[in-house]
Amino acid sequence: MTRTYRNPVLNADWSDPDVIRVGEDFYLTASTFTKVPGLPILHSRDLVNWTIIGHAVTSGYDDVRPGCGVWAPALRHHAGRFWIFYGDPDAGVYQVNAADPRGPWTAPHVVKPGAGLIDPCPLWDEDGQAYLVHGWAKSRAGVNNRLTLHRMAPDASGVLDEGTLIIDADLLPGYQTLEGPKLYRRDGTYWIFAPAGGVEQGWQSVFRADSIFGPYQDRIVLEQGGTDVNGPHQGGWVDTPSGEHWFMHFQDRGPYGRVVHLQPMAWQDGWPSVGDEGEPVAEGPRPVPGGTASAPATSDDFAGPALGLQWSWQANPDPSWWELRDGRLRLTCVPGPEDLRERPAVLGQRLPGEPCTVVTGLTLEGDGRAGLVVLGLTYACVGLERTPDGTVLVCGDAEPVPVEEGTGVTVGARIGPGALVTFLADTGEGLREIGEPFQATRGRWVGAVLGLFAAGSGTGQATFDAFTVDFGR
Repeated sequence: MTRTYRNPVLNADWSDPDVIRVGEDFYLTASTFTKVPGLPILHSRDLVNWTIIGHAVTSGYDDVRPGCGVWAPALRHHAGRFWIFYGDPDAGVYQVNAADPRGPWTAPHVVKPGAGLIDPCPLWDEDGQAYLVHGWAKSRAGVNNRLTLHRMAPDASGVLDEGTLIIDADLLPGYQTLEGPKLYRRDGTYWIFAPAGGVEQGWQSVFRADSIFGPYQDRIVLEQGGTDVNGPHQGGWVDTPSGEHWFMHFQDRGPYGRVVHLQPMAWQDGWPSVGDEGEPVAEGPRPVPGGTASAPATSDDFAGPALGLQWSWQANPDPSWWELRDGRLRLTCVPGPEDLRERPAVLGQRLPGEPCTVVTGLTLEGDGRAGLVVLGLTYACVGLERTPDGTVLVCGDAEPVPVEEGTGVTVGARIGPGALVTFLADTGEGLREIGEPFQATRGRWVGAVLGLFAAGSGTGQATFDAFTVDFGR
């Protein structure tokens, strides 16, 4: 195990990360918008190597609603339980909690209803009083660039007042889109870590005050500077068992989504100093020595008994859509919108942020179409389709290739630099390129996904062999 690490430590779309330490264990969660299941729980022993251990939300909308749902969660540990607060911009602030981060988690509970309430974070103070801070989504509330604080019931059942505007960033020169607050107390001082400036070109600010209600002083503590890390902001502050301090944040990388970086943090003159004098570092000494190399799962052999934790649906799934049997995934060719961006029954995972090759075996029986898709605001796919003249291999405008009924093929994609996708297929003559290259695109607040789908009248069925992601080619 190397003594250093390189950024990003999570090289895929783990948007709006928040992180905590409990004993010698670190836990992280991220935005999932309308993906089901949502609110992934990641575990690490060193802040560098992470694995997915579960999800805190298991249901969502019945239809696809890009950009809605679970926004910018805050993860905390209090009174022997793990708590996640998140905003649904169309409904309000919710919380879920659990004794074990692997679950089970409670059903989502509304702490404060209302449109435009986003990016909540709780604080249980030393005197027993609880608080909740949140931002505002202009698309729903008509205002943004400000933070509101509430007194909250200690059991997080609800807020206890109408709220106090504690930071109006319209009054701060140069500030726009202040959001994503994370609330802390250290040595009697209250701290709010909050990003501003937007996801692509923004920065990280820190606010401090002697009273939780302010007045707050502000300082920018992390920005792009002379690095190639655009918009470094929105994340969480965490310490190690040895007493070192670190900050985890995202960088928006378009089709790859919001990848996660780890920055050293020290206290100087009463303020945190993040990165290398306020600029992101590309690498550095590992926060906790030792450990085992790991990363969130991508490949899945479908050996069961459940799908790998890396998978999610675009909306609430129906159990009839899928099953695992004999080391294979079977998807029913279910009815739904022709446009895969609008279809709940697309099983997807995050597009890796580094070049890789993805392959899976595919067999189609009966009527329908099925395959592998790279999906964002635009999409392209390779797969099998049953036509009046028989089953054919299809990929964009490429000439369809006849395939004998019930015969398995291999389909895949090579994800190159810049998320340029070259689709692959093997009908018996070896794996070859098929169709024109496709430039993957971001989705609504998310990166592109690698997906598997099966569509039709409900009479056909697609069988997928092991889904393999190879970073060596």
